[in-house]
Amino acid sequence: MVVSHQALSRAAARLHLAEMPPRQRARLDLIQGSLLYRDERLAGFDAAALVEVIEHLDANRLGALETVVFGQARPAHVFVTTPNADYNQLYETLNAGEFRHTDHRFEWSRAEFAAWATAVAERHGYQVQLVGMGEEAEGVGPPSQMAVFSNI
Repeated sequence: MVVSHQALSRAAARLHLAEMPPRQRARLDLIQGSLLYRDERLAGFDAAALVEVIEHLDANRLGALETVVFGQARPAHVFVTTPNADYNQLYETLNAGEFRHTDHRFEWSRAEFAAWATAVAERHGYQVQLVGMGEEAEGVGPPSQMAVFSNI
């Protein structure tokens, strides 16, 4: 996964940051960083959204992400989405064992994601709710899955 300054520039343009009233603009910062290393800029937020992020990390780096997001930044709510590997069998273009994207390091079944999310919540004092994303297919669930962590 590549952190892209160009992507931040495009986001700033799409958000029309330059034209925002000063009071509104003061509430929004686009920053480049990593969820694998302590960064004080990440602390103090109400929510964090890790949308289709974790599957791009090597599995041995998930502990570092967990420490930074849940142990140090500690937002009140964390939303983590990831593909549901159980659903992959419904994609005609995927062969058994293939991932949806060439940069994915892993894709978890619903049971694997639930086990990870439950363990993270327990270690860091969060409650977690698992939510399917997309239309449910019988026996395999929805195409994506989300864990909603709350520490309030």
